[in-house]
Amino acid sequence: MQESTGKAALIRRDGIALLDRILDTPRIAEIVPRLPSDTLHRVVDRCGLEACGALMALATPAQVAQVLDLDLWRRPGAGLDEEFDADRFGLWIEVLVDQGVDVAARMLARLDVDLVAAGLAQHVRVFDIATLDAYETSDGTEIPAVIERDGGLGCDVAGRRLIPRRQDAWDAILDVLVELDASHPAAFARLMRACTALSNSRREIDGLDALLTGAEQAMFELADDRERRREGLGFASAAQARAFLESSRRLRLDAPAPCSADRGAQVQAPAGVDAPAPAPVDAVDAAAAGTETAAVIDLLSEAGLLAAAPRGLLAAPSGPASARDRIHAQLRAAVEHDPAAGATRQAELAVLANAIVAGCTIEARPFTPQEASDAVLATCSLGLEYWPARWGDAAPTSEDFLVRHDLVTVFQVGWTVLHDEVCVPAVTRLLEALGTLPARDPQTQADLAALRDTLTRHLRAGTAWQARDALDVLASLDQLAWVTLLGLIAECPVALATIEVAGAPRARRVDPSAFTFISSRAQIDAVGAYLATLPDALGA
Repeated sequence: MQESTGKAALIRRDGIALLDRILDTPRIAEIVPRLPSDTLHRVVDRCGLEACGALMALATPAQVAQVLDLDLWRRPGAGLDEEFDADRFGLWIEVLVDQGVDVAARMLARLDVDLVAAGLAQHVRVFDIATLDAYETSDGTEIPAVIERDGGLGCDVAGRRLIPRRQDAWDAILDVLVELDASHPAAFARLMRACTALSNSRREIDGLDALLTGAEQAMFELADDRERRREGLGFASAAQARAFLESSRRLRLDAPAPCSADRGAQVQAPAGVDAPAPAPVDAVDAAAAGTETAAVIDLLSEAGLLAAAPRGLLAAPSGPASARDRIHAQLRAAVEHDPAAGATRQAELAVLANAIVAGCTIEARPFTPQEASDAVLATCSLGLEYWPARWGDAAPTSEDFLVRHDLVTVFQVGWTVLHDEVCVPAVTRLLEALGTLPARDPQTQADLAALRDTLTRHLRAGTAWQARDALDVLASLDQLAWVTLLGLIAECPVALATIEVAGAPRARRVDPSAFTFISSRAQIDAVGAYLATLPDALGA
């Protein structure tokens, strides 16, 4: 724990040093608006938002809007939909106000009013003061004043009562709204109308409806708009990714032809911002951009914060995982034969990796971007090797194969093979092994019976990987077999070192995190050989 904390602190110190060097660059105010928003977000992620206020103050509102799209949404768990982070929104307000309340007000005035209102609605309620005062109706009835219990923290601004929902960021929010009213009255009026509408929404008192409140509806629409923008960049929501991966593992390899669908990746600029996205610095000629821009480019490149070259064009990995040479060679050949098709294949790789990150887990946790990229390449390599001969006029070994065929279908072939040839056989052979075990103590017998029921139920339902959580009882029989099966019975099956040494003297220990993505028929054959040893391993 101390080692992990110390490493994180070291990374943060390095990030702060990097940020200082960037901000010390001459004419940095002219350079920052040219940086891609995803690069700015990488800097924020590396250095910490609190330290990046000066940098973000130099960014354009369009850049800030795109960074907020990346930074304000958090996934509560692996494979779950991202949710708006109200705490993070409050921190953004505080960071901008630290750069000057006028800077923060100017930025908020140019951001999307629905985004700002939805964020503020998590922190403050806004009412027209007139609606809270006492009044007398035309028939002489006196209506008493509405007393809002705000603990004395409420404040009146430009005819509106602001009442905090939470204390964090309240001072910063109040300061920036006062400045917004003074310097950008039209934007302030629009924002207050939106916030008032969200604050006034209430559920029906009878409780017989299932309608969203105004604030909940606004957040739903905000999330939907964001998903549409990110879909244009090749990102998928968790629900979309799960649906895609589920359908991909059910591809009919015995069909006369693959499913015909236009799944080519389309990459376009995000919509919904008030200015075009800045030109990517990654592609800028450093000499033409000037020495100052070149210096920033070099700093970001050295820190690994600029977009890397497409992974498909990198040299194939060295070592025993050379089966992936096939997919690397095919990608290079596609670029050489048809640059447009090669670019599409690269975009498809990104779309597939995004789907893995959004909709799949590994070791009961989310994939890292690097792991997702490696998993996609390995699965596509497996798909090439298992590509049905009846599908198309191009063999997977031909140089123009990826000019004629999309990578999404290749991935789906490999994903189906992983399920049908690894996950399902692992469950099937485990059930067979459990049926041959000698009698154990009553508690272990009960746990093993429950495991058999769970395995059988998920196998029949076609969701074999969901039986993974029930395998813990195997740890008391053989820990090596347990961790190996945890890798095989999974959404994305992986091979541990125990697979490589099947048939040889058994390893005494294995690191569960040292896994290999399955990318070849030879590895699947090794999995089959290992599964044949299960009865001996569990019965010993």
